[in-house]
Amino acid sequence: MLTDRFGRAIEYLRLSVTDRCDLRCAYCIPEGFKGFEEPAHWLSFDEIERLLGLFANLGMRRVRLTGGEPLLRRNVTDLARRIAVLPGVDEVSLSTNATQLSRMAVGLKTAGVTRLNVSLDSLRAETIEKINGRPVLDEVLAGLEGASAAGFAPIKINIVVMRDNADEVDAMVDFCLQRGHVLRLIELTPMGNTARKMGYVDLQPIKRQLQQRFGLIDKVMPGGGPARYLGTADGRFTVGFITPLSQHFCATCNRVRLTVDGQLHLCLGQEDRVDFRALLRNGATDDDLIAAFHQAMNLKPERHEFREQPEKLIRFMSMTGG
Repeated sequence: MLTDRFGRAIEYLRLSVTDRCDLRCAYCIPEGFKGFEEPAHWLSFDEIERLLGLFANLGMRRVRLTGGEPLLRRNVTDLARRIAVLPGVDEVSLSTNATQLSRMAVGLKTAGVTRLNVSLDSLRAETIEKINGRPVLDEVLAGLEGASAAGFAPIKINIVVMRDNADEVDAMVDFCLQRGHVLRLIELTPMGNTARKMGYVDLQPIKRQLQQRFGLIDKVMPGGGPARYLGTADGRFTVGFITPLSQHFCATCNRVRLTVDGQLHLCLGQEDRVDFRALLRNGATDDDLIAAFHQAMNLKPERHEFREQPEKLIRFMSMTGG
C-alpha cells in the first residue's frame, strides 16, 4: 500500500489527460492564458498505462480522468478502456464540462467509465457565459441528457459557489431533485489571482439552511473524493459539500494528482511534486518507478495553506488537473 508519513492510505489518483479546454472558467483558465503544455510533453497512453499498472499494484484503486476538459483528448475512451481493465483498479470516473458529452456518453459507458461529475455553475445562460467564458448552457444540458440516456446514474452536478451564482443554490437544488442528480456545492479554491477575485462564499450557512429545509441526514456516496454528503431520509435528494477552506478535509486525504506532462502533485495547495515523465523517458525500470512512488509519499504535506497563505500558489487549476 502507498501510505504517507501521516498514516493516510493513498488509493485515489486524479489523472489529467489534457490541460486544454473549450471553456475559459475564470477560476481555472483565465481568458488570455497561453501557458499550455506542448503535446510532445503529454504522457502517452502507453506511459499512462504503465504508470497506473504500477500504481494499482501498490493499492491505487480509483482513477478519475480530468483536464482541462478530458473529452478533448483524442481517443480518450480508448484510454479509459485500458485503465478500467488494469488489475486492482476498481473504478474509473470522469469529470467534464459536458460540452462534448452528448456524443461521447455511450462510448464512455462502454469503455468502463462508471461515474460522471459534470460542472454546471449556473442555470442562467448569461451567468454561464460570464463565469465559463462561453455561451454553452444548451450544450451542457444536452450532455446531461445524453449521459442519462447512456445509463449514467446518479450523475453528480458540481457547482463552484461564488459571488455571481450564490443566489442560484435553491434553483440548482430543484434542478437536481427533478432529474435525480446529486448536487455538489464546492467552495472556491484560491488558486491564482483571478480565482481569488471571483468572490469566496462560505458554504457552512448554506449547509445549515439546506439541512433545515429538507431535514438532511448524513449519507455515504460511492467515490473516494473529499465531499461530505447529506441526504433526505427517503433518498430523493443528496447534496455533497466540498469545503477546502471552511472545513478542510486534509486529515482524510487519500489522493494525489498526475498532470498531463507527468508531474505527480502530492497536494493541490502545495508545490511538492515528482517528475515521472523524466523518469519514464530516461529509461527508469519498474523498480525505479515504484521507489519514486514511495519517495513521493514522503513529500505529501499534512495539509494545505489556502487560508494562511492564499497568495502562495500562482499556478492555475488547469495546470494541476481538476
